[in-house]
Amino acid sequence: MHRRHRAAEFKKFLIKIEKEVPGHLQVHLICDNYGTHKTPAIKAWLAKHPRFHLHFTPTGSSWINQVERWFGFLADQKIRRGAHKSVRSLEADIRAWAKEWNENPTPFIWTKTAEEILDSLARFCQRISGAGH
Repeated sequence: MHRRHRAAEFKKFLIKIEKEVPGHLQVHLICDNYGTHKTPAIKAWLAKHPRFHLHFTPTGSSWINQVERWFGFLADQKIRRGAHKSVRSLEADIRAWAKEWNENPTPFIWTKTAEEILDSLARFCQRISGAGH
């Protein structure tokens, strides 16, 4: 957890992973399209660490991003319900919640097929077509 989200913090995160993940394993990271993940400094670091593979979610696709759903749980279960008198207090609550989650993690599973989702989207688009948007 970093208070700023610059390339320097992302690089620290990559270095931490490099130290903690056994060297014989490939590392795949799913990232959003935030510019921090694509700076020359990050690209140079990745070029020197070929076991790291970054995969980017499509721009504007947060609705399909399961990580966004995890952050939604965090917000609903800890942040909105809490009373935090300082940033440090908020950070401590987030760390405690993440630790508890990791003790019994629950995977996110799609409950609809791609066809069902696309059909629903098509019905929505049909409803709003010509609505002046």
